[in-house]
Amino acid sequence: MASSNTGGWAQLRQQTRNAEQSTESLFHTYSQYTASGTLSTKPSDAETHTEAQIRDLLDRRESLITQLSNLLDSESALTASALKQNNLARHREVLTEHRREVARIKLNISEARNRANLMNNVRSDISAYHAANPAQQEADYMLGERQRIDSSNRMMDGVLSQAYDINDNFNTQRETLASVNRRIMGAAAQLPGINTLMNRISSKKRRDAIILAVFIAMGFLLLLYFR
Repeated sequence: MASSNTGGWAQLRQQTRNAEQSTESLFHTYSQYTASGTLSTKPSDAETHTEAQIRDLLDRRESLITQLSNLLDSESALTASALKQNNLARHREVLTEHRREVARIKLNISEARNRANLMNNVRSDISAYHAANPAQQEADYMLGERQRIDSSNRMMDGVLSQAYDINDNFNTQRETLASVNRRIMGAAAQLPGINTLMNRISSKKRRDAIILAVFIAMGFLLLLYFR
């Protein structure tokens, strides 16, 4: 009898664990409706089906836990181990947590649906108001155009302001360079003989360049002559 109870306990526990895993998998599917941006006014067939599957699994797990409890009660105090008691208590805790979880997800979906419906109602009211008041619709259009023009003007003002700042910087740099050049010219004029020295250096460079050119030309002519 004890062996039969042990086999039945193991089988029921495995079924309970499988049902818990299936419930968690369906929770993932069910919670995705919360983030859906296209919630309809009423729950879709897929949403209703998923919720019904979760409810069926919870009821099935309740029945399995009851069977486990009855099986444990039928065992004697010697054969009913503390491990089985802990397993049964844990299955009950998980079932309670999952019932709270499905209620929480359902509430989140309901709130998301209410927000989506509210936005749809607001849009519908605005459209209906514009349809009934074409003058107001025209005024709103003109106001929108005015706002876009003002935005473009502000952008152009920003670009022009940057251009003016760059131009001012260029003028400042040009004045600075001109001042430096005047100082250099003034210093050169104050040093005696510096212009003469610069002219002599330039003349020497030109003379050396002429000599080098003549030497290269003569070498080239000699090369052609003895070829």
